[in-house]
Parts: sequence; structure tokens; C-alpha cells
Amino acid sequence: MFAVITGATKGIGRALTRRFASEGFDLAVCARNKMELQQLKTDLEQHNPTIRVVYTATDMGNKNEVLAFAEMVNKECPAIDVLINNAGLFLTNPVLREPDGLLEQMMAINLYGPYHLTRALLPKMTGQKSGHIFNICSVASLIGFEDCVSYTASKHALYGFSKALRQEMKAFNIKVTSVLPGAVYTASWESSDVNSGRIMAPEDIADAVYGCYRLSERTVVEEIVLRPMLGDL
Repeated sequence: MFAVITGATKGIGRALTRRFASEGFDLAVCARNKMELQQLKTDLEQHNPTIRVVYTATDMGNKNEVLAFAEMVNKECPAIDVLINNAGLFLTNPVLREPDGLLEQMMAINLYGPYHLTRALLPKMTGQKSGHIFNICSVASLIGFEDCVSYTASKHALYGFSKALRQEMKAFNIKVTSVLPGAVYTASWESSDVNSGRIMAPEDIADAVYGCYRLSERTVVEEIVLRPMLGDL
């Protein structure tokens, strides 16, 4: 079994790689930093000696790099059982103080990257008539958040892509799940004064994703919303 995971070296992505590796999945992963990817590969293979990890350093905002990663995946993976579009960019600023080009950068990483990767891998997945695609969206896909205009717009767009993809993939027996987490304690929060106990752990998201994957072939979780116990910050 092969799982493809983007943004694999930090936060939710790292928790996802560990979760699927612990279940015996071979992994094809990407992130921007090659050294961190090599360290991830070493750690995963040491703790899970039966699995294989392949990777490519990839900027998900760069179409050519995304397609190069897809080419590697198609070459190395006999079948794609799971695709998790996890990599994303989160920055906050009032709309009038957003730097010029931030919206374009957010859209490139949070929407265009998942779109191009999914399209490049779908011929293999539709040919095998199986697989499960997870798109890591956000509660910001559902509502607007102050000081997050570009992020909210990009995550609304990813959610729309995911919902439409679900409809198209029914005919190919491919499941599509939109995952919409609230605040998760990742690198984005480490420099803040937020109590880590107030927000979710990345492992909770990974467990929820794997739980959705494990359902029978006749059932799909179309979307799942996860929030901290006390609600949004």
C-alpha cells in the first residue's frame, strides 16, 4: 500500500506520515527542505523496518516542481492507495496590510498545488478504480476569519475543488474527503502565546484521517470538521 503525502515534515503532515507508516504503508512524500525529508525517511524506516519511503524536495507553489514530484510518484508507486493534499501556507494580516502578492502565493500553494498534483496522479488512480483522496482544508473554508482574507479565500477554493472532485470520482470508485480542522498546534503557533493545551494536536487530525480511510468500501466520509474542545480561538 502506498500513501502520498505533501508537506510531510512538519505539523499535521508529519503526524500523518507517522500514522500511515505505523500501519505498514509505503510513503511518497514531499516538502521544501531536502535535509528534513532525508531525516524523516531515516526516522520512519528505522521505526518501521518493513516500509519504504521515497521523497522529492518540492515547493507546492511551483507547478514544475509539483509535476516533477508527481512524475516520481507515478514511477515509484505501483498503485496509489491514499493521496493527502496537506501542504499549505498560513499567514495573518489585516487585508490593507497584506503584502502585495500574498493572495497569489496563498492560491498557488493552497489550491493550485493540490489541483496540479491530483490531476497528474488521477490517471493511475482512475485506472486502478480505487483510492482515497484527502484534502486538508480548514474551518476557514466554511467561515471568514478576521485578518485572514487571503488564507480564507484560498481555503474556500480548496474546499470547492474537493467537493466537486468528490462528485466526479464516484464513477471511478475513488473516495474524496474534505478535512476541515480548526486550530492545530503546529509551527504556525509555536511563536505565539497561545496555550498548546487550548488547541488540537496534529496527531488527532492524523487519527481522524486514518479512521475515515479504514471504513468499508461502501462508505465514504465526505467531510469532517474538527475543532478544539472549547471552540475556535
